Amino acid sequence: MSDEEELFSAVDALLEQAVRDPLPEPAERKRLREAAGLTQDQVAGALQTRREAVGNWEAGRTEPRPPKRAAYARLLEGLAARFPAPGAAGNTSTASAGPTATPAREAAAQTSAPHTAPAPHTAPAPAAAPRPAATSRPASTSRRPGAKTAAPGKTTAAVAVDPRFAHGPLAVIDVGADRKVVAYCTGGLVLDVPAKSIPALVDWTLQEAKLGQPKLSGPGKDADPLLVLTESALERYGLPTTLTEEERLAGRLPEGHKVIKQLARAEWKLTKRGFGPWARIYRPAKGSERACVQLCIPSWHALDSRHWGTAAQLPPAELARVLGAYASRVMTPCGSTAVTGLELMTALHPPTRASAPHADGTRHSEHNPGSLGKDPVDPAPCEAPDGHPLLADLPRFHIRGPGEKLLEEAYDWARPMTDAECTLRHLVGIDVNMAFAAGANGLIVGLGAPTHVKAPVFDPKLPGSWLVDLSHVDLSRVKVGKDTWADLDAGLLPSPFTPKGERPDGPAWYATPTVAYAVELGYDVAPIEAYVRYDNGRYLDAWYQRLRDAYLATMADLGVDADLAPADFLAAMDGYQERDPQLAIVVSAIKATVKGGLGKLRERPRGEGWRPGEPWRALARPTWRPDIRAAVISRTRINLHRKIVKHAAFTGQYPVAILSDCVVYAANGESPLDFLPYRDGKPLPGGFKLGINPGLVKHEGTQTVLWGEGVREQFDAPDLNLARYIKDGTVTDADNGE
Repeated sequence: MSDEEELFSAVDALLEQAVRDPLPEPAERKRLREAAGLTQDQVAGALQTRREAVGNWEAGRTEPRPPKRAAYARLLEGLAARFPAPGAAGNTSTASAGPTATPAREAAAQTSAPHTAPAPHTAPAPAAAPRPAATSRPASTSRRPGAKTAAPGKTTAAVAVDPRFAHGPLAVIDVGADRKVVAYCTGGLVLDVPAKSIPALVDWTLQEAKLGQPKLSGPGKDADPLLVLTESALERYGLPTTLTEEERLAGRLPEGHKVIKQLARAEWKLTKRGFGPWARIYRPAKGSERACVQLCIPSWHALDSRHWGTAAQLPPAELARVLGAYASRVMTPCGSTAVTGLELMTALHPPTRASAPHADGTRHSEHNPGSLGKDPVDPAPCEAPDGHPLLADLPRFHIRGPGEKLLEEAYDWARPMTDAECTLRHLVGIDVNMAFAAGANGLIVGLGAPTHVKAPVFDPKLPGSWLVDLSHVDLSRVKVGKDTWADLDAGLLPSPFTPKGERPDGPAWYATPTVAYAVELGYDVAPIEAYVRYDNGRYLDAWYQRLRDAYLATMADLGVDADLAPADFLAAMDGYQERDPQLAIVVSAIKATVKGGLGKLRERPRGEGWRPGEPWRALARPTWRPDIRAAVISRTRINLHRKIVKHAAFTGQYPVAILSDCVVYAANGESPLDFLPYRDGKPLPGGFKLGINPGLVKHEGTQTVLWGEGVREQFDAPDLNLARYIKDGTVTDADNGE
């Protein structure tokens, strides 16, 4: 390097430190990223930093340093050109040739996104983040009047978006007031749709729309574009706005429907589930090239209101925002939340991968280590649900007991209140956040088929099902530390080994986490036999992390941060759903994805003329794994019992009722802080801790002790499970089988 070049390099470095590339405010940084549909992981990957660093930059806790600062500034500048803040007139950038986005569509998108109300408290919880600004992208490189062009070369380099999917993962197809078909995409983008039929709409989507989502793992596949059809779009394309009762029960249109015939003539195919609420239209793949489009039809009940709330009734632009947020943080929905939860497992751990190249440069498909593989495996007989083909030889009306059947389920337990508890004023419910997701975190599960062993030595690191007698475990004296024992009132505690909290009375089948807990409590175990899986791994870790990050990011947008003090956390949780009802829908869908995905691991027959002893469709999936579901539920229940025991040993307080992940205690105050043993802001080690992270607890609800006793007296049930009604106190006769 010459002296002159060396001097110039030194000056450039000095200028970089002195000028410090201007950056937008932290909230604007976050808005720009979300408007582009980018995750913090994507930004971190492009800038070669950690995701946590990007989160800190967006929260204003830290600032990027050279040379990453210059690159980050360049990214934000490019995003700002494409996604101007609300009220910034004509601030758009040029884009490559693509579908038309008109000024009229821009205005429609602007008016469809209401403002976010600020959080109603001034605690450290941040206000809900501003919604992505509505914008559009022109159809060609020619500029419209008033549009601003980004600096040459900056936009393309700054935006880390796959050009194949430049317009996001999905679009809501609607018919505007001018009778033109339009597509509402994420980020406020609205496109004109020229297609006159469903086959033409599929062609347009694959050839022009630039919709889809990159794969979540190296050996995986890109997500297919999702089209959501509103009622007006259904009418335009010759589809019914609602299904008949017969069609609803069948879950699809009849084979002779004219739209299905149109698809057949255009050589498009439908999957076995046919043209239903979640139709998949495809042509057989040619090599690595896929040609597939997913349809979602809300008016056919594609978006279950139990999980998606009022999403089906939202205007198109707002529905695109809800589904787009879910897609960017979880994955593009491909069915119910349960189906999507299961598909997310496969997307993160595809069954196969390409081999190393052979001498001639070719590759072959091989098993992807850490996945469940592409072939289903039979469960152990004790893991098989009633009616499974493995049990076809059992007598017709035989009922399997604990010694024949693995029964790992969530808690449904309650007890009468003691006289001392009746003198207290309130019943306070606390609920474990994302309890089953937390139970999956770090859990070692079987990846292959089980191996039957007799009289095995128990290994807490070996996943499987164990036949063992745990009736000798006495909860009146348990180990709560390495060398610490505690004396408890066993009559006020549920057994950790059964869902109903009853003490086992002999040998029974248990998953590994349950047996390991008996050892942890200080008792010896001697399994009689077991079905163990030597091929194992932490299959669910990536699944947990993806859903955890999605949940925490969305709750942070709603003003509930992960680092809040206990009192501030309770204040932030109060009314968080009203701050942004659309993002609250996303939270509900994320939680349903966890529970539904785990439930799908043991999916039961769904009609179709099934008879006991015959196989059903779900058994053909490699992800039909009742042993994995049992292990997650076992660990979740044990995690909860461990906290209950620690709390009882330290405070002398015992739960009154438990339902799944909700625990009810009697207390003199209305808040969890009135009975949780916080000292100097720190919780009891190993006990309950308030917070939004999975595994921590939030306030579920508070009712009076008089209410609880009154309800139990009304239904003549001294052990009625009050955790079921603690949230709002509403009890109906239907809830109690009357």
